[in-house]
Amino acid sequence: MNRNYKILLVVVIIGTVIGGAYATSKYLIGGSTPASQLVCASGALPYTTNQPVVSQPPIAKESVQSSTSSRIPVVAAENFWGSLVSQLGGNLTSVTSIITDPNTDPHEYESNAQDAQAIASAKFVIVNGAGYDDWAIQEINANNNPSQVVLNVQELLRQPLGVNPHFWYSPYYVNQTVHQMYTDLVKIDPGDVSIYASNYANLNMSLGAYNTQITTISQQFAGRRVASTESIFVYLANATNLDLISPSSFMEAVAEGNDPSPGCVALFESQLLNPNSPGNATLLVYNEQTVTPLTQQLKAEAAKNGIPIVGVTETIQPTTFSFEQWMSSELGDLQNGLNANALGQ
Repeated sequence: MNRNYKILLVVVIIGTVIGGAYATSKYLIGGSTPASQLVCASGALPYTTNQPVVSQPPIAKESVQSSTSSRIPVVAAENFWGSLVSQLGGNLTSVTSIITDPNTDPHEYESNAQDAQAIASAKFVIVNGAGYDDWAIQEINANNNPSQVVLNVQELLRQPLGVNPHFWYSPYYVNQTVHQMYTDLVKIDPGDVSIYASNYANLNMSLGAYNTQITTISQQFAGRRVASTESIFVYLANATNLDLISPSSFMEAVAEGNDPSPGCVALFESQLLNPNSPGNATLLVYNEQTVTPLTQQLKAEAAKNGIPIVGVTETIQPTTFSFEQWMSSELGDLQNGLNANALGQ
């Protein structure tokens, strides 16, 4: 082993180990007591903490690309998982992400014949689970191909069916899912393990900037009161140590396409009246892909009361961005919104 290779190996190992340890220690926080479904409770939906520590794969000497002309067909139900597996697979894979349209609400998506054919032809399929993409799971079950490798993120994380499904907004869950993607690709194509391992190390390093942004927001704004129109923001609020005060029943109802109770609506509105008032929100996170007349009304009330509004999306926007670029952009908007209204807790 020559001296340059030793140096590279040490640097990559340190980077991946630190990244995994950082994600494990930083994001395993939050309560595990379920919010009542019968009352309008304030605070975030439960964030569970029962995931195992993620191990790291072997590290290749350098990042290389295969010259093979036969790529592994991979289908991801959503483009956030598709972006990550595409970076892991490189030119060894051909990745199709089904939900990419910024005007589509993934909760309400219905598959078509083209989707069914793509899933039936794939060697590796990635679904989110937790009721988020049941249409894809139905296609997988109808196909019933025992040789097809399926990664169901909800099952990987050992989460119940009714849990908050927005796993990709949890940095720790992303870390664990990427590791399983790597493991599954090696299972499908063991002869190219060195390439997958190198791509895995590179992806961990690329995700480092996103993790650093989360740390920065946590250090600067821990405990800052924020509101969210939907449960999409729960995991990221937890990771950044923000105080998400919105009624959990409200966020859950909107996420499921239901009408929140009048009591929940009244409580949410009262939290947007005056950002200087103790207990009220100092920023509103707005899901731009689950827009309803009610959420539009709350957005208008927040603007009227001088509360900064930060938009987030269910899927990668713009679609030309990688997962890391998308998340980094949203975190930058969040940080700017918090800076714009730097009020006390």
